[in-house]
Amino acid sequence: QVQLVESGGGLVQAGGSLRLSCAASGRAFSAYAMGWFRQAPGKEREFVASISWNGGSTYSADSVKGRFPISRDNAKNTVYLQMNSLKPEDTAVYYCAAARRGLGSRRQDDYDYWGQGTQVTVSS
Repeated sequence: QVQLVESGGGLVQAGGSLRLSCAASGRAFSAYAMGWFRQAPGKEREFVASISWNGGSTYSADSVKGRFPISRDNAKNTVYLQMNSLKPEDTAVYYCAAARRGLGSRRQDDYDYWGQGTQVTVSS
């Protein structure tokens, strides 16, 4: 009932920036908390950042705090992840997720809908 589509991934050099976008199909986008997760090759998927339905609460993993601000524009049904000062260890597939409840959990199981991911590759 909710479709999420990520975009904005690509290949960048270390120290560069990318802006990821996640567009949602539903008209009730503003009611969902949104999160970003990532999965590197051979690794488990991990939490990156999240934001509550009204943008009043945000959470970030320690590894990206201060580098990857998260924001949302409910009028556009879109959540963003601004990725700055990129490092090779940021290389991963980045996934957008939506939760019907909560303020933006770090737990994957708390999310109800998932996008198919966008590849981010950071070269040294």
